[in-house]
Amino acid sequence: MAKRPTTTQPPAAPRKPGRPTSAKPRPKKTATAPQPAPAPDAEPKATPQPEKLRFSPPPPPSGEVSREMIETLSMNLAKAAMTAQAAIAEAALSQADRPVALSPDPFNVGPAMTQVMTGLASRPDKLFAAQADLFNRYLDLWAGATRQAAGETPPPAPADKRFKDPAWSENPMFDVMRRSYLITADWMNGLVSSVEDVDPRTKRRAEFFTKLLTDAFSPSNFLASNPVALKAMAETNGESLVKGMQNFAADLERGMGKLKISQADYGRFEVGVNVATAPGKVVWRDELFELIQYDPATEKQRAIPLLIFPPWINKFYILDLQPENSMIRWLSAQGFTVFVCSWVNPDRDKADWNFDQYLEKGIYRAVEKALEQSGAEKLNTVGYCIGGTLLGAALAHMAQSGDERVAAATFFAAQHDFAEAGDLLLFTDEHWLAEIEKQMDAAGGVLPGAAMADTFNALRANDLIWSFFVSNYLMGKDPPAFDLLFWNADQTRMPKALHLNYLRSMYGRNLLTKGELEIGGIKADLSKVTIPLYFQASREDHIAPMNSVYRSARAFSNADVTLTLAGSGHIAGVVNPPSAKKYQHWLNPALPATLAEWQAGAEERPGSWWEHWAGWLHDRSGGWVAARDPEKGAFPPLESAPGSYVKVKS
Repeated sequence: MAKRPTTTQPPAAPRKPGRPTSAKPRPKKTATAPQPAPAPDAEPKATPQPEKLRFSPPPPPSGEVSREMIETLSMNLAKAAMTAQAAIAEAALSQADRPVALSPDPFNVGPAMTQVMTGLASRPDKLFAAQADLFNRYLDLWAGATRQAAGETPPPAPADKRFKDPAWSENPMFDVMRRSYLITADWMNGLVSSVEDVDPRTKRRAEFFTKLLTDAFSPSNFLASNPVALKAMAETNGESLVKGMQNFAADLERGMGKLKISQADYGRFEVGVNVATAPGKVVWRDELFELIQYDPATEKQRAIPLLIFPPWINKFYILDLQPENSMIRWLSAQGFTVFVCSWVNPDRDKADWNFDQYLEKGIYRAVEKALEQSGAEKLNTVGYCIGGTLLGAALAHMAQSGDERVAAATFFAAQHDFAEAGDLLLFTDEHWLAEIEKQMDAAGGVLPGAAMADTFNALRANDLIWSFFVSNYLMGKDPPAFDLLFWNADQTRMPKALHLNYLRSMYGRNLLTKGELEIGGIKADLSKVTIPLYFQASREDHIAPMNSVYRSARAFSNADVTLTLAGSGHIAGVVNPPSAKKYQHWLNPALPATLAEWQAGAEERPGSWWEHWAGWLHDRSGGWVAARDPEKGAFPPLESAPGSYVKVKS
């Protein structure tokens, strides 16, 4: 990191617009050998890091604040202000000549809120009752604050990790501020949710964006109302705020004028060096994917190999982060021959590619090449998230065309029935799709990876936006060295035709589960699939909600389906190695009409679901054969894993 200017220097004069910014991006650190990663969690937490701030000498024992300390604090506050002003001015200049890509209301929130407000206005009795409820809540708050001032122990604060630091309760002013905010936010969100006689999707849109608004106005997000940030500023004589504004300037520069909040210390990781390091070889490459075969970890392997199709919206190494949490390494150690389809990061030359190309040149070709390479007659497959959606459609196509090369299939957090697909449904109406299409046209026919990253971050704004805003900018901390968040920021592009067709066909019209999705020249019918299927859902998944995955499992009405519900969310629910001894999972051999019925009869077991799945997979993977060496297959190796496609940046 560049050496900071000493705090005794006078602040630099404001620079003139147009001059290069003085805020330098954080230099990239050399990737180091793999370090044990934090166990994946439903809500990624910053890994504790050694404090990197330079602390000034403590105040004199008498408690008096010296003139020198006041001057240092003043200088640092001025320095932080000028750093922020310079960065904002530079960002404004860099954006000045760019066309406005989105309308003032790209998510069509205005009409939704109008309908909700009209619904409230039509029920003045409900509105009056809500106002009375808010007033009574504040009366309770004020009464409690009065009793607290008189020495009474305050009631426990609501569980909210934004306010978990003791500083929020130690000072009565901040305690009242916190409680007041929580009361108001809960009241506003509840009021919108209580509206009746409004289209459910319109109401959900209003609910979602009301929560985004109330989350944004949390007192924790502002320096003046965040006692933890104020304490850090006082203890460091303002150096924490200087560092925070340097982080802010660096993120603006990294986003080329748009704020791109750093979620991890990106310089600490490098693909193929300390993430994605499972040994193997690229044995096939074409314009759409690289096929990776991983080295055996046992002397014998199951006769039927395993081929994994990750989502093309993300890179495959979420399944191979570091040795301690690598599913690929773990599967190899269980005696499976593991292949992975590493999708290309598509550019504008694939703007017109659709499901048909990804079926024929992706699923079918990868199956063909994995069988040729391994010498097997059949294989088992895995589809993760959107890769599972495509795989499900492919299995239906295979069943209807008499293709029996897939013996069994597994789906991780994959949806086929999108009737209850969660908050992502809010991003798929025609108004928003028109805006997405403008973005893709401006980018030459692909959706930039940052666009989907912003959408996913908005689904969990407190965890993936505001927590880093506070930590990086208000507290001046360095982003954590967290492999999962490094991967989360390593997004890929998506072809225009494929993405729009996916959003309209699946989220918009739910064609696959209705048997109306045409792919490969036929209408895919999931009920024609009869091979054994294993579904994994996660209890707190916000991208593929558990109820949506459950409906998807039942859509394969003639297949032998096994379903497991895991603790945690979309990533940590999947990437949870047994050695971590975290979370739990639920099993129920039946598949009744509703998820609630399934849960009522499910058995809870501690820890990871991987071992249960491995047992299921062993039973459907044939006998044992000599371990397969990637260098001795049908295709000469092209390069070592993880290959080249995964290293292409968006």
